[in-house]
Amino acid sequence: MDINEAIIKNFVESLRPKELEIRKQLDYGYSYDGKEVILFEIRPVWNNPDEIQHQEFAKLRFIKTRKQWELYWMRASGKWQHYAPFPKSAQIDELIKAIKDDSYGCFFG
Repeated sequence: MDINEAIIKNFVESLRPKELEIRKQLDYGYSYDGKEVILFEIRPVWNNPDEIQHQEFAKLRFIKTRKQWELYWMRASGKWQHYAPFPKSAQIDELIKAIKDDSYGCFFG
């Protein structure tokens, strides 16, 4: 696990509910391949509780030529859009802080 994944993992762990019963209704996860991170909620489908869905809410993408991470949020239309208040950084932890702060209410409402 590289340093970026450790930062992401710690952030996701901080979001997860402590009680295991609550995690059955709402949990958080991520995918990471070294150049792209997807953060998502894990919850049952409202009309079929046996089916679990992942609802993506944030994406970080590494642009190798610029050595920079870009931050996106998921619009209601299902399309990704740059996060205007803080769209780019060379440090992934700065973008994680922008997600935590969520000054425009794009990630957590």
